[in-house]
Amino acid sequence: MTDKLFSVAGQIVLAVGASRGIGRALAAGFAERGAKVIIAGREPAVLETVAREISRDVPVEIGACDVSREEDIHRLVADVMQRHGRIDTLLNVSGINVRKRVETYTSEEYDRIINTNQRGLFLSAQAAGRHMLAAGRGSIVNIDSLNTYSPLKGVTPYAMSKGAISMMTRGMATEWGPRGVRVNAIAPGFFPTDLSKKLWAEPKMQAWGKEVTPLQRLGDVSELVGAAIFLASEASSYITGQVLRVDGGISAGTAWPIPLD
Repeated sequence: MTDKLFSVAGQIVLAVGASRGIGRALAAGFAERGAKVIIAGREPAVLETVAREISRDVPVEIGACDVSREEDIHRLVADVMQRHGRIDTLLNVSGINVRKRVETYTSEEYDRIINTNQRGLFLSAQAAGRHMLAAGRGSIVNIDSLNTYSPLKGVTPYAMSKGAISMMTRGMATEWGPRGVRVNAIAPGFFPTDLSKKLWAEPKMQAWGKEVTPLQRLGDVSELVGAAIFLASEASSYITGQVLRVDGGISAGTAWPIPLD
């Protein structure tokens, strides 16, 4: 028996950054549960393939959008509003990363990371949020990061961009809560995705990831769906401004290389 408390059936869900990885998994999870999902990304051909693969009883729609381009975001949101008249949930997922030493980043690489991960998510939340505010209801789910708990070496601009998302989540929640719009975030731990599976395929990395994770395994992107459904549903109606860490327990504490026996 389905508990309506956790239902997202019939919602209009805009998933920005959903052509692969975490965004695709979340979009598929909502589509499977009866939401009307619109997936957005930079490559229409890829989006069309994904839409076919994850569509269920309610077909998944697509919308081309490069979140580093403000005009793309406004066009996407306007198109969704024209077609459906509302946005109930925004899944704000877009993100890129470049791994290298701090002193070797070029200004172009820095700008690309910040423009996508920070500016792009802000403008996406702002554009969708305006319509949610007009309707007096809505939920925004941003994708945060383990790096906002403990930054990893080699990804400092990425960690900086995600730190901004933590503050954005809290700031928007504070301003928009009185007007009926909730804003929360999910901070994943170690999840192999299309962009990181090569890294996590290395035995040394797998062993380290399992060692520092209390659940002693890497996550699967499908394990993020429950948190997103919860934050988009009435089950979380009194929750806003929070970062839900889905990280296998990494942020619970630091693993010492000392046996307890």
